Amino acid sequence: MAAEDEAELSLLECRVCFEPYGPDGQRRPLNLPCGHVLCRGCVGALAGTERQRLECPFCRRPCGPAETSECRPLLQLLELLGPAAGGGLASALGRSGGGAAAAAPAGLGLRLCLGGWGSLVNPTGVAACPGSGRLAVAHDGKKRIHVFGPSGFCLRRFGEWGDANNDIKYALDVTVTSDGHVVVTDGGDCSVKAFDSEGRGVLAVREGFCLPWGLDATAKSEVILTDSEAGALYRLVADFQRGELKKCQMIRSRLVSPRAVAVCQSSGAVVVVEHLKARGASKGSTRVTIFSAEMDLIGQTDSFGLNLVFPSRIYATAVAFDREGRVIVTDVCSQAVICLGKPEEFPSFNPLISHGLSYPVGLTYTDNNSLVVLDSGDHSVKVYSST
Repeated sequence: MAAEDEAELSLLECRVCFEPYGPDGQRRPLNLPCGHVLCRGCVGALAGTERQRLECPFCRRPCGPAETSECRPLLQLLELLGPAAGGGLASALGRSGGGAAAAAPAGLGLRLCLGGWGSLVNPTGVAACPGSGRLAVAHDGKKRIHVFGPSGFCLRRFGEWGDANNDIKYALDVTVTSDGHVVVTDGGDCSVKAFDSEGRGVLAVREGFCLPWGLDATAKSEVILTDSEAGALYRLVADFQRGELKKCQMIRSRLVSPRAVAVCQSSGAVVVVEHLKARGASKGSTRVTIFSAEMDLIGQTDSFGLNLVFPSRIYATAVAFDREGRVIVTDVCSQAVICLGKPEEFPSFNPLISHGLSYPVGLTYTDNNSLVVLDSGDHSVKVYSST
């Protein structure tokens, strides 16, 4: 079997029963605490009739069924593939198995790669810490948040899995405020949780969220976040040092499954990635929507519109603004990072990174304008700088 076929098999099929994963029922993929993924049916079978303990069939680490969690990155991939998932990963994404990858644009090179399997487990979000050069990464390990220094060394781990008020069940995204507080969306109990620079929990906000997902901090340390199930955008204002919530206000509604979000630090503009469901035999698609700081709609394009300027299907998973205010997205179909231009010229098309990525799901910029990409496909963080 070819290497690419083996990778596709391990990604889309349970490695115990070799049945394809699915979004529902016994085929739904679950993470074990060790990082390995099994279908719900196999987790139940390995736990036995009493459903008290099971042993990972690959590394033999024991755990309880209650310690498992949904594998969100794989569920997002299944949603992307839709009815085409049965045809295999490469065919469903519209790629052939061979052919050389396009070269990266001149002037942007990989400077640092950190994390990797064993250090990060199914990472879901990345954020740059203003002023320090540090990176905060949300993932599905025992301690959900890892903070890396500029050299790539892990400086701190916090956010235990558990049921306590400031424990993290399933981190979906992370941001860092200008005063150094780490803010996380927790899909496990539908909350937003804030931690100080030492990893101590200072605030947990629930406010009736359905499924808080993406978030980004403004220059004033306010937090803009999406609620995927409610189809809404919120502004959260808090005194994080005192652990006091001042305001949690819905600022936009009637969005379609909004997930990734980014705030332009200079203009205050907000960009959101909406996930449009697959219909019939068609695949799911995404829509990139830009609002002004006053939340007026100033630009919007979907996968079909992007196909008019680029002859390949684009499915956006993460979004950011660069220093000049241009909108940057990750695309899992072409495994690339793409610049869509400034809001006034939106959308244009300029590939920034077109090789070396597997399944990019996170995106941010550091203070020195380095581009940081979170690659869930190989559980790593990749930092690109001008050369």
